[in-house]
This record gives sequence, C-alpha cells and structure tokens, in this order.
Amino acid sequence: MGRWLSSIAARTAILLALLCAPVSAQDQAIVVASTTSTQDSGLFNYLLPIVREKTGVEVKVLAQGTGQALDTARRGNADVVFVHAKSAEEKFLSEGFGVKRYPVMYNDFILIGPKSDPAGIRGLDVVASLQTIKTKAAPFISRGDRSGTHIAELALWKDAGVDVTTDRGSWYKEIGQGMGAALNVASASNAYVLADRGTWLAFKNRGDLAILVEGDKRLFNQYGVMLVNPAKHPTVKKEASQRFIDWIISPEGQNAIAGYKIEGQQLFYPNASDPGA
Repeated sequence: MGRWLSSIAARTAILLALLCAPVSAQDQAIVVASTTSTQDSGLFNYLLPIVREKTGVEVKVLAQGTGQALDTARRGNADVVFVHAKSAEEKFLSEGFGVKRYPVMYNDFILIGPKSDPAGIRGLDVVASLQTIKTKAAPFISRGDRSGTHIAELALWKDAGVDVTTDRGSWYKEIGQGMGAALNVASASNAYVLADRGTWLAFKNRGDLAILVEGDKRLFNQYGVMLVNPAKHPTVKKEASQRFIDWIISPEGQNAIAGYKIEGQQLFYPNASDPGA
C-alpha cells in the first residue's frame, strides 16, 4: 500500500510540474504596443533576443502608430507601450491608463525629398521648407495615421502657419500607413515626406530620395516607455513587464540600444537618465 501511495504521489508531482511549466512560461510573455519606427528600423529584431537572454521575458510587438498603440493599451490589449509622442503619452498617464513614463532614447526627424529638390528646400529650416512645399504645391506624403511622426508633422505644419486639414490640395496625400509604407510611396512618386532617421537608415528602397532638411531643434524625436496600469486592466503582466522596462532603462539596456547601428551609423541615442526627456 505504501509503495502504491508513493507511486501515486510521484506521478501527481510530475503532473503538477508539467501543468505549471507552461503557465510560468506564459507569465514571462508580454505584449508591447510600439511604433512602426522601432520595428521598421530593425531595433526590435536586434534588441528582443538580448532582452530574452538577460531577463527571461519574451516580447511580442504590436507595431502601430503611436495613437493606435496607446488606444490598444487603453483597451487592455497590451502590457507595455513604447512610443514617441510625449504629449499623447502624458494624456495617457493623466487618464490613469499608464503607471509611469520613462524616457528611453531619442533620434530625430528628417525631411526627405527628391535629390533634384524641385521645391528648392535644401538648406532651409524645417518651417521655411514646409511653407515652400505648400506654396509650390510640391507633392508631400503624410502618414495620416495618428503616429508620433504624424503628430510631429502636424505640429510642424502648424508652426509653418499651414492648416493641412483645410488648406491643402492634391499635392498633400495622407496614406494612413506606417513609416516604411510612407517612404515607399514617396520613393515611387518623387514626393517629400517627414521620416524618423532610424527608419530611413534601415530603408532600402530609396530610389531618388535624399535627406534635404535635418538638424533643426524642432525635429527632436523622444521615445518613452510605460507600464499599462494593472488597476485598469488586471490582465496586465506587471512583474514581467516591469522587468522589461527596468532592463531597457538600465545601463546595460541603454548600452545595447546605443550599440544598434546600420553601416556604422547609430540609430538611437539612449537618455533614460534625463528625467525631463
């Protein structure tokens, strides 16, 4: 009888271990709603294997425009948001959907256009460039997808005194797609487009496009990361998600971000230590 009970106990222990193992593994898998630029630039393909090795956290990325990514998190369909529109991120926090915003890294936006530059914007600042594009009705491709890049683009048009919601013609085309798609359309139609530098450096189908405007302080592009509030959505995997965030903003994670380069060019610059970013 004792031997039989011991056998039952042993088999029960093995069964419990098998049942618990998948749950434990699943607990380490999180969903990060992020921007198309972090995906299209190749950053996540480079970074996530390192995250898995260092933290044990498996990350699934939903690459969307910033506005869509924040809406995904509002619905409880993500554990973490990693985006680049500070005003929208702060609104997300004020609504109680996020716990805390951490700056992670930055790069910059650039104004791309045909190498022949038919509008003649090369050498101008970004505001004068947009005013010139509008005046000459030069073709311009907008993402039109509520992404961080689209939000930045609209703010720049506003700085230029142009209301593209009402004061535009056939020269201004919204495509409602990500950064890679916008660059493809611009390449195919020899149009101007605002892009983040990371995606541009990773972009292969450049055709006749080139960087025409860069270095303007208004083109600064900051990224932040936030845990989705478990008080709003109890399904959020708080521990694994916070471990991911803690590593991304740690010196080790920041060094990994700095180490991502294409053809020797650094795509993102870590600045988690800057609380005002």
